[in-house]
Amino acid sequence: MQQPVVVLDSDDYVTVSFDYFSHEYHRLCFHLVHCNSDGSPSDLMQSEYMEGFNDQPIEYYLNSLNTTFLYTHYAIDFPNDNVSLKVSGNYRVLIYDEESSAVSSDEQPDYKGHPVLAEACFQVLEPLVTVSASVTSNTDVDTYASHQQVSFRIAHPDYAIERPGQELKVIVSQNNRPDMTVTDIQPTYIRPGMLEYEHNKNLIFHGNNEFRRFEVINMHYGSQNVDKIDFYEPYYHAVLMPDAQRRAYSFDADHNGRFLVRYNLAEDVDTEADYFFAHFTLGLPYPLEDGTLYVAGCFSNYSYSDNYRMLYNPATHTYECVVLLKMGAYDYQYVFVPDQPAKKPEAVFDGSFYETENEYVISVYHRPFGSRYDKLIAVETVHYSQE
Repeated sequence: MQQPVVVLDSDDYVTVSFDYFSHEYHRLCFHLVHCNSDGSPSDLMQSEYMEGFNDQPIEYYLNSLNTTFLYTHYAIDFPNDNVSLKVSGNYRVLIYDEESSAVSSDEQPDYKGHPVLAEACFQVLEPLVTVSASVTSNTDVDTYASHQQVSFRIAHPDYAIERPGQELKVIVSQNNRPDMTVTDIQPTYIRPGMLEYEHNKNLIFHGNNEFRRFEVINMHYGSQNVDKIDFYEPYYHAVLMPDAQRRAYSFDADHNGRFLVRYNLAEDVDTEADYFFAHFTLGLPYPLEDGTLYVAGCFSNYSYSDNYRMLYNPATHTYECVVLLKMGAYDYQYVFVPDQPAKKPEAVFDGSFYETENEYVISVYHRPFGSRYDKLIAVETVHYSQE
């Protein structure tokens, strides 16, 4: 449940793991890219941000055991014995099949002619400043109603930041949602060794509601928020309890959109947990206009693609979607994406309440004059809680 952040020159590491739907061996390789604060590739050459060799095969892989979906589980750590990281910042891992040369598309980019099968991102931290943060429901928009406001201070008594407005890039994200992320934040007050970000309207977020949750940790019986589990040759299907629009705050000990792969009878959950089709339904008396409804969470990377699009069934007056998932515990929400790009996606069927426990991550990047990349000099996580 931690952020994928490793401290530079420490014993920290992050594990990137995934499943490939086949028991046949595929020579899957990785390519590590150093990125700017916005995720675009930086100007650094490979030798400037890493020691070791890129484009090496992933050596750890195991076939699934007694599963209806045949898959091979791959995993690799960063840094590892063959790769060490030299600078802080954002990193992207590209996974590709060295033996494949299929034509790429907008949905499937390529690396040197090989389609990229998967991507994963993590951060390397060089802790040069400290961040103290707080979240309050008493905002500059309303008081104790539907919003939350983030405030924080960056202390740098022994670290020079000559021009904070030009050199610093501060990013604040709610529950790891890309569409609930604020960038280009300017300090409210600049003092010697201290930058204060207070009463900033850009740091006011909708409180929303707690995430909905369900669990499928065993194929023999349903668990939390699961109506039934059926086996239709050759795969399992889990029908979730029908959802309805929520008009009041609903407390739940959710995990802020995350998921956890879990099988309660497995010795090795990575290879023994099976896949299943999850059936989501949301009751609404009429179809929505001027936008599209999706089921979303960290399991979808909040990518509003056709895989997670809800379709309206007029016979049952419900929106429906079927998603392929691995056994485990999942947080999710229904997000309406307007047709107009200027309007942000919203979890409009859950309401917005100040009571909601949300997680905010503050990332501070520094690019001094003349530098060619964004240092990540602080990462702070803060939660809103009524306690």
